[in-house]
Amino acid sequence: MSEIARLFGNRADAYASFRPQYPEPLFDWLAAHSPGHQRALDIACGNGQATRPLQRHFDQVLACDASPEQLRAADLPGVFCFAANASAQPLHDGCLDLIVVAQALHWFATPDFFTEARRLLGPGGLFCAWCYGLLRIDEALDALLDDFYRHTLGGYWPSGRASVDAGYADIHTPFRRLALPEFAIELQWDFTQLLGYLSTWSAVQKLQQASGRDPLLELAPQLQQAWGDGQKTRFIRWPLHFLAGFPNRADS
Repeated sequence: MSEIARLFGNRADAYASFRPQYPEPLFDWLAAHSPGHQRALDIACGNGQATRPLQRHFDQVLACDASPEQLRAADLPGVFCFAANASAQPLHDGCLDLIVVAQALHWFATPDFFTEARRLLGPGGLFCAWCYGLLRIDEALDALLDDFYRHTLGGYWPSGRASVDAGYADIHTPFRRLALPEFAIELQWDFTQLLGYLSTWSAVQKLQQASGRDPLLELAPQLQQAWGDGQKTRFIRWPLHFLAGFPNRADS
């Protein structure tokens, strides 16, 4: 199991509780641009934030993750779930109408992975990966979170995280990239939900393992002061960034 799979597996329950959900119009768009609606695969599915909405649009939805702990924490009735590395899927050639990768492509965006995605997709099959970077709340909270992200945690992010900061613009694909409409995650959260989400960051976990201290305990008083009433909900937004295309189209 890879280091990333172990990190997220260790916090599978928190990941399932605090990771934000994706906007429903995104899945309407994916279904509208897929060549069919027979079968879709969510690679590196985590606890299934991107898997469940696909069930409303596709006859069969499959979900895989390198972490068995993540799969055990997921509640995905009606979905065929299996553990597998992203670049080695136990599926037949050309069996998929759609592949999605939500907030995970940066861990395995290799030529081998894109070759595997092309093998799995049928004619005109759609590939779509997306990521989101730092959440935005207000000026004071954003400044604290930016400093925490870049300075406190700066040396603890795995190397793939740089691609998230770049909005996947640095990832090269063997097919023409497709532009998507602007989508964003938008939620109302209270202070406890914010802290729960921050606890799922892989760099927080790595710093804890390396030093034995919890950086969130040090940050929380400053965040609390800037937030105000902890029971009060605030509007939180994450813009989404996409890497999408039709790998098997002749014009791609």
